Amino acid sequence: MEIRKIEVPVMADLFARGEKPEYLFWVGCAGAFDDRYKKVVRAFAKILTHLNVSYAVLGKEETCNGDPARRAGNEMLYQMQALQVIETFRMYDVKKIITICPHCFNVFKNEYPDLGGKYEVINYLQFLNRNIEAGKLKIDRASLKNISITYHDPCYLGRANEIYDEPRSILKNLTGNLVEMHRNKSFALCCGAGGAQMFKEAEKGNKEVFIERTEDALKTDAKVIATACPFCMTMLTDGLKYKNREQEIRNLDIAELIAQSIDL
Repeated sequence: MEIRKIEVPVMADLFARGEKPEYLFWVGCAGAFDDRYKKVVRAFAKILTHLNVSYAVLGKEETCNGDPARRAGNEMLYQMQALQVIETFRMYDVKKIITICPHCFNVFKNEYPDLGGKYEVINYLQFLNRNIEAGKLKIDRASLKNISITYHDPCYLGRANEIYDEPRSILKNLTGNLVEMHRNKSFALCCGAGGAQMFKEAEKGNKEVFIERTEDALKTDAKVIATACPFCMTMLTDGLKYKNREQEIRNLDIAELIAQSIDL
């Protein structure tokens, strides 16, 4: 589906006009640089515009928040990057942050307060589900009602922050055919890229984690694997390619499924 072009507001431009948005939409490194995940950012930005939400992005002023550095063990680099981001937030008086990456969500919510960065941090699935339940975001269930969907729990949403219900509530609004993997919720298997594993070579073993998790998804016979994390999307897409199933099974982010259902 082609997502129509929209004008995404930039924080510096709004402040120059004397305006202050309610939310900062944190795009994240994957959303800024990964061609596949840019589509997810566009889909969510389209939904925000559709809902007439007061938001802005940092644009070129957004830098890495330091999460990969801390996960890889470089504490000094993490604190340097985090303090730089906190200063940018202070400059724009940021109070509420919406994230699409669970890793960004976790570091802002649980780790930035130790450095003085205290904000209301909202994962986009929480935000979307809240608007669906309030009747502000109306889903056309007919477009996906006969399509079987399985959902992969990202570690930093699930086990780290116990966000299990919102994604499932959204998917049940999208389809009447949500199929759970055998290992789900707190028992879900990692995609294989967390803890900075995305940026290093695989360790010795008989099978890589992303292949094992892809096999979990394939056992459900679902036609769509729904994800909610850029790392998970990369690893499961690679898994489908490894299994030569990428032509028949799609890996889509929940924001993309919503945008598709309301024809944005």
